[in-house]
Amino acid sequence: METTRHFVATVYVVSDGSVALHEHSKLDMWLPAGGHIDRDELPHEAALRETREELGLDVDLIAPQQDIESETVRSIPQPQHFLLEDINVSAEGDVGHQHIDFIFYGRADSRDITPGPGEQPAEDWEWFSASELQNRSDELPADVVEVGQRAIESVHEA
Repeated sequence: METTRHFVATVYVVSDGSVALHEHSKLDMWLPAGGHIDRDELPHEAALRETREELGLDVDLIAPQQDIESETVRSIPQPQHFLLEDINVSAEGDVGHQHIDFIFYGRADSRDITPGPGEQPAEDWEWFSASELQNRSDELPADVVEVGQRAIESVHEA
């Protein structure tokens, strides 16, 4: 059976030492902002768009960018992580599809969440400090705890 894979971009948005997460209505788990990359988008562009749509925030990506350029090549912001995620796993262990996820960290100057039309409401979002991520690790996916803590640390150091 062929596995369907989608390219997605995710942003761990950090403000004042905390990261924004919401309980995803379809996947029933706590996740940061993110979504599918459109055909005409680059991964970092999708990350910024998804953050604006879901949180109503413009962020500065903490993303290294090399200086390799030529007449036909340019460097683009690099994700902090590049993950393969199993989605819709059946009770038998069959994977419905997978996401190839470009994970970025973003710095926000505000915690005022104002989702766009059709997005999950602001009250579904919470800000988690590094210690709150650890304290609630029983209800948060392990990768979200780990990457969330790394994002908070990286944004603080940047």
